[in-house]
Amino acid sequence: MSKLAPAIGIDLGTTFSVIARLDDLGRPETITNAEGDKITPSVVLFEGTNIVVGKEAVKAIATDAGSVAECAKRQLGQRVFDKLLGGRHYPPEALQAMVLNKLRQDASQRIGEIRQAIITVPAYFDEIRRKATQDAGYMAGLEVMNIINEPTAAAVAFGFKEGFLNPDGQGAERCNILVYDLGGGTFDVTVMELNGKEFNTLATDGDVQLGGRDWDQRLVDLVAEEFIRRHRIDPREDANTEGRLWRECEDAKRTLSARMKTSIACDYRGQAIRLEVTRDKFHEITQDLLDRTAFTTRQTLQAAGLDWKDVGRVLLVGGSTRMPAVVEMLRSLSGKEPDTSVSPDEAVAHGAALHAGLLLARSNGPPPRFNIRNVNSHSLGVVAVDPQTNRRRTAIMIPRNTPLPVKYKRSFKTIKPNQRSILVNIVEGESPSPDDCAQIGKCSVKPLPARLPADTPIDVYFRYEENGRLTVTVNVADKKIRHEIERDNSLSQDQLDSWRRFIVKPVG
Repeated sequence: MSKLAPAIGIDLGTTFSVIARLDDLGRPETITNAEGDKITPSVVLFEGTNIVVGKEAVKAIATDAGSVAECAKRQLGQRVFDKLLGGRHYPPEALQAMVLNKLRQDASQRIGEIRQAIITVPAYFDEIRRKATQDAGYMAGLEVMNIINEPTAAAVAFGFKEGFLNPDGQGAERCNILVYDLGGGTFDVTVMELNGKEFNTLATDGDVQLGGRDWDQRLVDLVAEEFIRRHRIDPREDANTEGRLWRECEDAKRTLSARMKTSIACDYRGQAIRLEVTRDKFHEITQDLLDRTAFTTRQTLQAAGLDWKDVGRVLLVGGSTRMPAVVEMLRSLSGKEPDTSVSPDEAVAHGAALHAGLLLARSNGPPPRFNIRNVNSHSLGVVAVDPQTNRRRTAIMIPRNTPLPVKYKRSFKTIKPNQRSILVNIVEGESPSPDDCAQIGKCSVKPLPARLPADTPIDVYFRYEENGRLTVTVNVADKKIRHEIERDNSLSQDQLDSWRRFIVKPVG
């Protein structure tokens, strides 16, 4: 493997992030951070002019919560993070870039300079969030070779372990697997067919606002409500007190995965309580969250056109799958014992590193040869006007769960002589109303060739890549024009360059 271009995969998580590489034999391994840990908290502390990422930033939640940014991944696609940090508003992708920069610097100190990487995203991320993730990589000083869906990466790591990627081309027998990925902040379900070295996604679904943090929130609220009942004051009204309670509840959640009960302490303004919580009580107050994941799992399996008898493995990914209720639910739902053979924390980064190795093809000996076929998680369309009602409607061009890459053409006509421009509004979602869909952006096609007659055909081509990114090409009067999408909340190239100079520091 070339020292100048190691195969690097990064799992950029909501609560924890992991970086991995391929060793000299082409096997994935996690690179420990500067603190010697395999996982790095995706938390950023602003301490004057100093920016601290990781474990020390987590500690500051209990004492300086107003200066700490958590769960920035959940706000990707928004213009700014919803919290003022050090007197300044930051774009969520800049906060993600600070996490990536720590991963890059720490890994560079161990294996040499890192520039290229594969970064993973939830399968249910829309095109806007995928663009923001790529921008975060750029701001962190990385060349993002590609982005890959987290469940797909986990499936690749599983396939490697099971022998699908053996150099002789012979692997395990064809099988369908369902990847249930419950992380700290997002949830995905993906059904894949593994056939030799072909990794084909059949269907995917998820929720980018559902994860282990929501289970933590239920415990925080349980304790806070008991505190209010006893002392008539709410400990959540003080950010530092709430930060300490969050940490207590996170620890309690993990304890309840091993024990049947635990206690959670909370003190505020001279008052204190210690509340005993049983595993049964925890399951009771979070049952609706679990039910949401079960519903999505059933829907995804149905969208893949499969029954449970057609699924060979149910693969658990993400730290939150350690909760016993998750295992019990999936066992009951599928009639199978959930597979925990790959590390729920490391599998995604390992699969990304394997994909990076495939792209680089520079390891010592034959790189793992395999093909990945993804599907899109959201329907892609344009805003059109219904001629019968004169109302704006979503004209679906690429339905969800379409195999990628795909190219689609839609024809329009000019409405007047010598028309000099057209405007294409691009949306993503399943609603017939464009207002209920995600607004990806606009594509302004101008100038059109001069002196075009009315009703001149204009062909608009959408190219939807495997990584969920979109390019637009227009063909008018035998002239093809490629257009950049104008996005309301995306950073300009000048802004990206400015943030990159601010974030990237030399390795000390």
